[in-house]
Amino acid sequence: MTLKIKILLLALLPLIIISVAITTVHQRQIRELSEQEIATFERNLLASKKEELRHYVELALATTTGPLSMLDQGKSREWVEEEVKRKLTALSFGADGYFFAYSREGVNIVHRVQPYLIGQNLIDIQDSDGKYLIQNLLKRASEGGGFERYKWRKPSEGGQEDKLAYVVEIPRLGWMMGTGLYLDDITAEVAAIREDVQTNIESTFVTVIGIISITVILIILVGLIINIRESQLANQRLQELAQNSLKLQVNQRRTFARELHDGINQILVSTRMWMNLVDKKWQQDAGRAHLKKATDMLDQAIQEVRRVSHDLRPIVLDDLGLEAALRQMLKGIAERSEIKVSTRIHLDQALPDIVVTNIYRIVQEALTNIEKHSGATEIKLSLLEQGNVVSLRIEDNGKGFYNVRRGGLGLKNMRERTEILGGSFRINSYPRVPDISRSQLTSGTIISAVFYLEAVYQSSRDVEHES
Repeated sequence: MTLKIKILLLALLPLIIISVAITTVHQRQIRELSEQEIATFERNLLASKKEELRHYVELALATTTGPLSMLDQGKSREWVEEEVKRKLTALSFGADGYFFAYSREGVNIVHRVQPYLIGQNLIDIQDSDGKYLIQNLLKRASEGGGFERYKWRKPSEGGQEDKLAYVVEIPRLGWMMGTGLYLDDITAEVAAIREDVQTNIESTFVTVIGIISITVILIILVGLIINIRESQLANQRLQELAQNSLKLQVNQRRTFARELHDGINQILVSTRMWMNLVDKKWQQDAGRAHLKKATDMLDQAIQEVRRVSHDLRPIVLDDLGLEAALRQMLKGIAERSEIKVSTRIHLDQALPDIVVTNIYRIVQEALTNIEKHSGATEIKLSLLEQGNVVSLRIEDNGKGFYNVRRGGLGLKNMRERTEILGGSFRINSYPRVPDISRSQLTSGTIISAVFYLEAVYQSSRDVEHES
């Protein structure tokens, strides 16, 4: 794990852990508070339903006042009971609201929804939970009125549902009268509220997770942008340092090569001429033999100085320029081999010395490889300048090779010489595979290098500015 990733994790992990912890605690508190609110709402709703039942029963009792008062006016009990039955049966509310009445013995007297129960003694009837519901209702009525919860068939659905009833006595008739509400309506309301609360909690959770995710993504993006920017600056700076180092090497090598060529090499040549003069005037055979050996060694020294001088800095670049130097190099290949050479060079301006040297060395390395290894019979070299872009292309029709990426040290050196100046380098090799789209060559290798002069000039300006 790199240091940058560790720093990024140090920034993200605390944020994620704290956010998750806060979100978890917040969600738990919201759930607890919501359950408390729902429980309060359920109690209040049940209380309001009880009050509603009480009002319904009071209204029903009010309707019986008229018939009951007729007892004092001499009406028969049978007539009064029938009148009260008629009025209670006619009363209803909502979809499933009705009134019922029972005698103290448990005989059903009034039942609008289930009239077949009228006249039946239901004192021992039990609900699905085993409650003696009529006995409990009679007990609540005898206590002055009260509420009782039990299970009873709901008319609109036909199944057993929880029901809350409120009952009172009609003393003058000895009846228990009441009505009830089915609690599944309350349960449905509470469930709907709980579902809404759960939806809000989940929505809040998703929102928080979304905010955390966006924050994490933004932090990562900012980190990546900063990292990329810093990497670009570091690479640019490293490239500038490499170019400056290369320029310094070129200048030092030019100076050293010039000193070898104009200094030591001239001294050696002069010495060789003096030794030739001695050879002409020295008549002893043994002495002349020793002098011949010394002359041969001096010739070797002269050749070695010239080789070292050329390796350090091709003097031909300073004497003739890049175009003439390249043409001379290609002419040498054509003279010592049967390779056909074609050249196209077009330069509008004098190139920076560092670019000139690297182009020369790349061409030199490429031609050496072609001559030694490719078996080519044709070489095409193109060096063109367009604006601030210099394009080099070297093409041969040799046998090519397959593994371009793993090329030898020479190919790596050519790539490094190009990329160190901010250029791009590419090799395409076609191992004896015909391809009519590639000009007149049907196999071989193409080496392409592109140099961007503006990057080289900018690097030089930056160095001068810093100096």
